[in-house]
Amino acid sequence: MSRSTDPGHFFQTTASIDEGTRKAAKSKNKKGNPIELTSKLLAIIPDLDDEGAVYVAEAAGVVRRVVLESKTTTPFTGPMAPLTSLCLSTTRSPRTLFAGCWDKTVWSWSTATRAPGRRFTGHTDFVKCVVCVSLGGRELLLSGAADATIIVWDAETGEALQTLKGHARGVLSLAVDPLSVADPLDRPSKTKSTEPESVTVFSAGSDREIRRWAITATPSSDSTSKSTISATSDATDPLTHHETSINQLTFSPSGDLFTASSDKSAHILSRAQNFGPDTTFPHPDFVRAVAVDEGKGWVVTACRDEEVRVWDAGSGKCVIVLAGHYEEVTGVVIWGGNVVSVGIDGTVRSWELSQGEFARIRKEEEEEKAGVVEEEEKGKKSLMTEEEEAELAALMEESD
Repeated sequence: MSRSTDPGHFFQTTASIDEGTRKAAKSKNKKGNPIELTSKLLAIIPDLDDEGAVYVAEAAGVVRRVVLESKTTTPFTGPMAPLTSLCLSTTRSPRTLFAGCWDKTVWSWSTATRAPGRRFTGHTDFVKCVVCVSLGGRELLLSGAADATIIVWDAETGEALQTLKGHARGVLSLAVDPLSVADPLDRPSKTKSTEPESVTVFSAGSDREIRRWAITATPSSDSTSKSTISATSDATDPLTHHETSINQLTFSPSGDLFTASSDKSAHILSRAQNFGPDTTFPHPDFVRAVAVDEGKGWVVTACRDEEVRVWDAGSGKCVIVLAGHYEEVTGVVIWGGNVVSVGIDGTVRSWELSQGEFARIRKEEEEEKAGVVEEEEKGKKSLMTEEEEAELAALMEESD
């Protein structure tokens, strides 16, 4: 016997019915040129080789490459559980796409063939975040999970090289410090180098802490062998500038750290102040994601209240609220001169990141408000017929 999933077939409160009606009406809007997909969207990353495309992770266990202008999508399949996070390899021959999954593993595919690759098994709970880094001639994958651990993997062989412990609760985000990554042109030849190479990775989680980890590659004395990977926690105390879970970390090119938290705020943590809070961006609800355009001075946030916000990084003021999503916004990136966001409503939306576009949106919103007022006035006038209005006028005259 089949069971209905239609909410109308079940008992609902007046509030839930009203909310459903509101969302149904809002779902028809075309703001942000929506691309509608088939399930909830939980993460987004840019296609590093195409400024007109992004990758999105679905709750249905599918990754899709989405071309924004044509709205064409290409699926990467295999998982049977929700995908929480995405990253791309640093090497291009071709790139490998990685996805963290609720099934406690990390999946991978070739971006060229979409063929499933190696599967990384080792966590004991949901994988919540993934990031790639090239170090010591090796492509490394780092994954953080709800089991409070971070695993460092050899991305090519799938070998688990290190397990990092320190967080008391789930790890929700990983970010590589860009100033710790050596420029490839400055790196010595692999065959001649005898010096260790290191990068710093920042992690954040449900315990509201931000931790720093030094990942080091020590060259082997045997030129044919791979470098040895080790990892240690930074000796300094963890950063605790938020009141609760930190949902995302991201760096600006100059090395300042940007955070998004469930305490209803996003921060800029200034490198010059040893990653102390420099600017705070208050929100009405949980902040799920943050992106930065350092060149133009913009910070963009995704919030549980269904809105995307653009902020002035210098003043901390909200420049514009980008409405369109009708469920929680779960991810946002700045790519190809656009703000691109995804949400629980299953849509990918994009807006040009420019003052001209903001002016157009403001004008459109003013016209919409004026139209609503006009319709309301028309509605009020149409409540009585001409005859009824004449009768009322006569009665008013008699009463005088």
